Formats: sequence, structure tokens, C-alpha cells
Amino acid sequence: MERRIDRIYRFVLENANVTTKDVADSLDIQRTNASKDLNLLVKEGQLNKSEGRPVRYFVSSQSVKTSFDPETQVATAAEPPEKKILNKNSSNVFTQIIGSAGSMRNAVEQAKAAILYPPRGLNCLITGPTGSGKTFFAHAMFQFAQSEGVVEADRELVVFNCADYANNPELLMSHLFGYEKGAFTGADTEKDGLIQQADGGMLFLDEIHRLPPEGQEMIFYFMDHGTYSRLGEAGKNRFANVRIVGATTEDPHSALLDTFVRRIPINIQMPAFSSRPAAEQLDLVRVMVAMEANRIQRKITLTEDVVKALLGSVSYGNVGQLKSNVQLICARGFMNHMMHEEIHITLNDLTEGIKAGLVQLSADRIKTTDISPYLEPEMVVTPNEIDELIKTDAYELPYNLYDIIGDKAALLKTEGLDQETINHFISTDINVHLKSFYKDHGFSFDTENRLTEFVDKHVIEISNKIAGLVSERLGTHFQQNFIYAMSLHISSFLKKIHVGETRETNDNIREMAKDYPTEFAVAQEIRRLVEEEFQVEIPESEDYYLTVLLVSLREDQASGKIGVVVAAHGNSTATSMAQVVRELLDVANIIAVDMPLDMHPRVAYEKIREAVTQIDEGSGVLIMVDMGSLATFNEEIEKETGIEVCTLDMVTTPLLIEAARKSSVLGSGVNELYESLKGFRGYGHVTQEKEEPQEKQAILAICASGEGTAQRLKEIIERPLKQRKLKHIEVLTLAVTDIKTKVPAFKKEFKILATTGIVDPNIGAPYIPMEKFINQKADHVLDELLLENDLSEQEEVVLDANKARDLCIKFMEESFTFINPNKLINPLWRLAETVIKSAGNSADYALMVNFVMHLAGTIERGILHQPLKIDEQSKISYQRVTDNVVMNRGLNELESQLRITIPTSERYYIYQLLKNNEEINA
Repeated sequence: MERRIDRIYRFVLENANVTTKDVADSLDIQRTNASKDLNLLVKEGQLNKSEGRPVRYFVSSQSVKTSFDPETQVATAAEPPEKKILNKNSSNVFTQIIGSAGSMRNAVEQAKAAILYPPRGLNCLITGPTGSGKTFFAHAMFQFAQSEGVVEADRELVVFNCADYANNPELLMSHLFGYEKGAFTGADTEKDGLIQQADGGMLFLDEIHRLPPEGQEMIFYFMDHGTYSRLGEAGKNRFANVRIVGATTEDPHSALLDTFVRRIPINIQMPAFSSRPAAEQLDLVRVMVAMEANRIQRKITLTEDVVKALLGSVSYGNVGQLKSNVQLICARGFMNHMMHEEIHITLNDLTEGIKAGLVQLSADRIKTTDISPYLEPEMVVTPNEIDELIKTDAYELPYNLYDIIGDKAALLKTEGLDQETINHFISTDINVHLKSFYKDHGFSFDTENRLTEFVDKHVIEISNKIAGLVSERLGTHFQQNFIYAMSLHISSFLKKIHVGETRETNDNIREMAKDYPTEFAVAQEIRRLVEEEFQVEIPESEDYYLTVLLVSLREDQASGKIGVVVAAHGNSTATSMAQVVRELLDVANIIAVDMPLDMHPRVAYEKIREAVTQIDEGSGVLIMVDMGSLATFNEEIEKETGIEVCTLDMVTTPLLIEAARKSSVLGSGVNELYESLKGFRGYGHVTQEKEEPQEKQAILAICASGEGTAQRLKEIIERPLKQRKLKHIEVLTLAVTDIKTKVPAFKKEFKILATTGIVDPNIGAPYIPMEKFINQKADHVLDELLLENDLSEQEEVVLDANKARDLCIKFMEESFTFINPNKLINPLWRLAETVIKSAGNSADYALMVNFVMHLAGTIERGILHQPLKIDEQSKISYQRVTDNVVMNRGLNELESQLRITIPTSERYYIYQLLKNNEEINA
């Protein structure tokens, strides 16, 4: 299928000096799309346009000559305007790189200068985030050096990852420089190092920031003099001519010695995927898909939504993550269409994680707008579209995954398995192969950097040291998340020690530790090491917990972990938190339930129950929620599923990390996990800061009674206050009738930050309409207040009839238990319209919202037989002045319709609400 932009280009070739209207009418496309593509072609240099009006588009004679054959009336050499894919015939290998004339232009120019600079080129450093293509670019530099005759054609690029031996400097140095016989135990013969192997060529040092200081000094001495010595050899009497290219994700000035950085004159910065132009991002998708099409020798088609999902799924992993995702969806597409000549990939072939990228992209309006001009209904990629690529990509699979899929499918079919079962087995295989490969190649999506968001850097360094110690003592393999789990564990118990908390050793933990005496001895050694490093005294009971952690982190650990379900309001809040935890700890016992604000509570319940059933492994499930109201699902889920369940509210990302870490420990139950998390204080830094006493502050929530709407507002505002641990700020409830008597006393004890509720009491503090707290995020409103920003500049919550009704329903759903908001809204709204004379403006609707909310509280209190009370004098006073005939008639009709009784005390407060609003408006 010919793309729209190509049809437009061909039309202009055939019909010179055309207008946007000509193109739109002739090709039967929307005028806005025609204009967008024509201007894109001008920007790409494919077309020119006139200065006057109407604007006319034409192709320069040069473009026509090179791109169009007038005899055949077919474009013969025109390159697709927005797709500059690798040019296999170019003698300059850098032209094969997407963005070589765009976002990568500066990097390419620097690389050329580094290689061609006389007499022996310049050493350089490639910096950029994980997965941005540093290794790929280093190979491109090496091939360019070969094509220019700087490096002989038979040489190979020597690659060394400094992280492989970061915990053993001596072994690292022996690999780089070689060693003499007898240099250390086990050195029975002499051996050349990588420097010698790279003589006359290029040495690529990946993750160069992991080089220890002494290693950096030896490298920069070699840079200066070209001489070095092997380990165990006296004097630097060996010579080598080596161009050194380093790569790092870190800031060179903070991660490397200044003396080392000064000897590297060229720093090549690789752009993050998100900062690359939209056209380049799509080109990268196309290239990745083309590589898979080459591998299976079939045409691959992606729908527009699949392309958008791929683009949206790329975050911290950059191009490397994109490649991993493309391989995954192509493998799944191949599995689902194995018997077809073409692989047509739709959203159904995507995993949930990649599918979520579609939502992420839609939420980013700027990115969506940038990408829109380049998207087509389908991306079609044929085999051999890219015949030659830069060799040796760090993220290139060393085997043909599609052969494995095909062979496995054939084998399972001969055993009589149905297609659904076969697909299940193969899907598991795909995930295992890709996950294993990318982890073995150090593609951790920068998880250690993300770990520093929660844990002190010194703790991470000690955990790396412990990793080496444990491997040496136990001689066994541990999971890749060992550093993360150990860092979090150490940080957690250090925080407990600093705040003076102790924990008793659980009998189950103690008994289990006795079965592993070797691990217990290592745990004691770890405790002493941590004590020495941080100058603290750690209780011996911690030995048992460390033992269980060591046992749990072994690769062959048993199944039966506690499941964790995180449920939070918002379109992707829970998913985002769970994603962070999975990346850090590589755990599979966690599942997220996102609950958009308009989701009905019953639907939320069903989703959480389904998640509990799915994640349970027999050891129970911990449900972690963002609001206490969700905790009520606990007993019902247990009753329906028979699964032991505990619910913890006020979930945060650090709390979820701690839950995932502890739930993976063998020997612990869900109740024990719940109890241990209730007192979790976060992953604090090693030093404890003394808290300064803070002035007591308050926010006043006002309603007619001080108990109904005001109490609901208090609950809404207190949630973000608790999350921020702002204990010095209280939310005080107040009845309208008590403003004059109680406010002076409040002012003596508190600094009044703001007031909210059904009226503005005019006490010299900012008034925040209650609908702002209900209709917007309370934490955002509080942020503005605490930052002392002008609240009047906040975007006003403009209400109309529909918004006001929806606001009432939302408030009732979140605040009441025994009433049905959807059934009550109509009679309550009719009464509000009868009692309140509305001019159709936002202020009137705000009053109607307040009125409906108060009535809802009145009805709920009636169901509970807990009506508001008034003293006898107020009751007599009310009966004397109760001249609001419309209100009383409306309340009588409501009593009859709902078969309820609204007592005099409740009518008094309803009357006060209406009366006070009239006085304030007056």
C-alpha cells in the first residue's frame, strides 16, 4: 500500500505548481493532511514552494532529474522523504546510522575527527544513558577506521566491560595488561592482556567508570607514553599502539579521576531516545523491524497503534529497550502467524507492558503531535530492506529465536498439544530467552542508578562488596537482584537502628536459619562488616534475617512467595509503581490494578479480586491501596476466594519496594509481612537529622454542622498530609454557627493556613472552595498553599449542571457507605433546583453541590440512627423563624419519596446552610 506522503510527492512530480486544494481534491484526502505532508516535503528538501498566495508547490529541476524518469512516469530513485534508512552502498559507515544528519550529526563529526586526527588519532569517551547506542557507535567508529585504512582490515575491535571485574581490581588489571607467571596464585603461565591484543587497533572499554582509581592511573600512563607492564612485572617496558574508546552512563567529572578525564580530549554525547526527532524514532522502529524481517525472511506489517505503543513503551532503556520490545512483539507475531506468508502484528500480539505504551504516548500531547505527520495506517517492512548493518550490536541475539520457536512448535504439535497450549509454552520460552540474554549482557535499564533514589550510595557500595564476599564464601550463584535486595535490606535495618527501633526474631525465621549453618556464618560476617563500615552496633538477631535473605536470593529457591497486589486511583499510578519495583528487584510476585477515577467501586473490587486469585502462590496475598476505603474489600475477597489476605493503605513506592523484597523471603507469612510493614519508615540515609520543632498550623473545614461535609473534607485533606508526614498541620472541623465563638480560640493555638467548606468565614486566611479539593487532586491544592503561591491564580473550577451532578456522585461514592449515589442523585438534585434559585452560573452550582452533599450526609446519618443534635434553645429558635416554606415542602416530599424521616435537628442545619449562604452573598 502506497503511503499518503508518497502519493502526494508523485502527484506534484506529475503536476507542477499545484496548490494544497489541488492535492486534496485530486487525491481525495483532507486538506489539513495535504498541507501537513506538503510542508514536510518542503522541510525535507524534496519540494519548493512559492512566496505568494495561493502557495504553489513544485519540484526543482535537479530533484526531477534525479528522482523521476519521464519516459516511464514512475519515480525511480526518489528516496522516501521521511525514511532515510541505512545506505548499504555508502563507503562512509556513519551514513548507516539513523540521525547521522540530525541528532547524531555532532557525534559523527567528533568520531571522524578522533579517528583521522594525525598521527595516531585521539582517545575518546562516549557518554549517554543506558541503551542509547554507545556500543553500537563504538563498532561504527572501528569500521570507519578500517574503511579509511587507519586500522588494518583483518583486525577485530577488542571489547572489555569494566563492570565484569569491578569488585576485583587485581583480576581486572590482569585482564587489561596481562600477567607474568607467578604474579598471583593460579598464574601458572604468562598471559597477554587486552592491550596487547588491541595493538595496532582499537580497545573499547565499556562502563569505564567501574575502573578502580589505580586502573585509571595505569590507563592514562599508557595513553601518555604508549608503554605498560604486565601484572607482576617490574618496569614499563612493553609498547603498544592502541586507540582507546571508553563508554559510560555516568558524568565523567564525578565518576572518573580528573587526571584521567583530561587525557581524553573528545567526549561524544549520545542522545536519549526521547530527545531524538519523531522521524528518527520512527526510522529506528523501522530498522529494528527490518532486522527481524531479514531473520525470518517474511514481510512484517505493524498497525499504527502497534507503532505508537512501541514508541510509548520506551523510557529509560532508550534504543536498547526499543530493540528488546521489537524482538518480543515480532517473536509473538511469528508465533501467532507461523503458517502465514506475512506476519501481521496487531495490538493482540503485544504484551500488557508494551501495550501500555499506547496510553503513555496518548498522555504526551506534544510527542503525539510531533509523531502524527509521520504515521501511516500500517508500517510495512519487507525482507532484505536492510542488507548490511554495522556488525556486532551489543543487543543482537547470538542465535535465531525464530528457529527455536518453529522447532519447539513442531515438537509440541507432534505430542498432540492444542494451539493454545503450544502458544502458552512458546510465550514463556520467548520471555525467558530475551530476558536471560539482555541480563547477561548487562542491559539492566539503569536499575542501579534508580536504586540511588531510595538508598544511600554508600550502602550500595557495601552491598557490592558483600556480593563478592558471599560468592567467595558460599561458592554458589545468586540472582541478579542480589545488590538491590541486599542494599534495601541493609538500608532498612540501619534506619530502624537510628530511630531506636528493635525487632524480635520470629520463631519461624530462627528455625529456618538453623537449617543453613554455612549461610548463618556468612550472615554473621556481613553483620560485622556493616557494623565496621557504618560504626553502629547491630543486634545479633539480624543474623537470622540476613541468613534467610541469602537463602532466598539463591537462584534455585523454592516457589510459594507471598503475592502482592497494588491498587491505586488513576490511569497508570499502580502500574508505574509496580514497574519501578520489578526493575529494581526483578520480582514476578507483584501485580498492579489501575483504577481510573470514574471506575465504579464494584468494578474495582472485581479487578482486585481477580488479581488476588492470579498472583496467589499458596502463601497469601498482601493488597496495598492508596485509600483506606479500598481496605473494606479485604474480608469479602477472603470469603469468596479462600485466600488469606491482608490490606495495607497509604501505599508509596518505597513501601511497595519493601513489601516486594520481604514477600520474597522464605519462611514469612502474609500476616507477619503486614505487621512488619505497618511500622516501615523508609530507606533513610545513614545520618539522622535532628527535627526542629515546627509551628502548629491548621486548615479549617466548615459545614452547617461541623460533622457532615466538614468531616468528609477533613478525610480528603488529611490523606496527602499523612503521605507528606506533615504532622504539624491539622484539619479542624467547624460548624457555621460556631465561627464567631471558636475561631478566636483556634487562632491562639494555630496559625490558620486556609479555610474551606460551604462558606468563606472571612477570617483573614485564604478560602479554598470545597469543590477544588473534591474535583482536583488535594495534594496539588496543598502544594500551592504550602508554597505560599497566590491561590487566586489557581485555575478556577468552573461548574455547569453536568459537572456539578458528577461531582456530587463522586463525592458520595468516596464518602458514604450505605447510600446509593446513582439512585439518590435525581431526587436530591431536583430538591436543590427547587430550593436554590440558580442563574446558571458556577457559584450557584457550587452551592447546589454543597446542598446535595449535606443532604446525602443527612440520609446516611438517618440510616445509622445517628442524626445531628441541637440544644433545646436552638430548636425553639428555629421553629419560630422557620419560614422557608419551599425548603420544608421539598424535604417533606423527599421523606415521602425515600420513606425516611428528617428530624427537626437536621432541618435546622439545612436551614442554616441556606441562610448563611444568603447572608454571605448579600
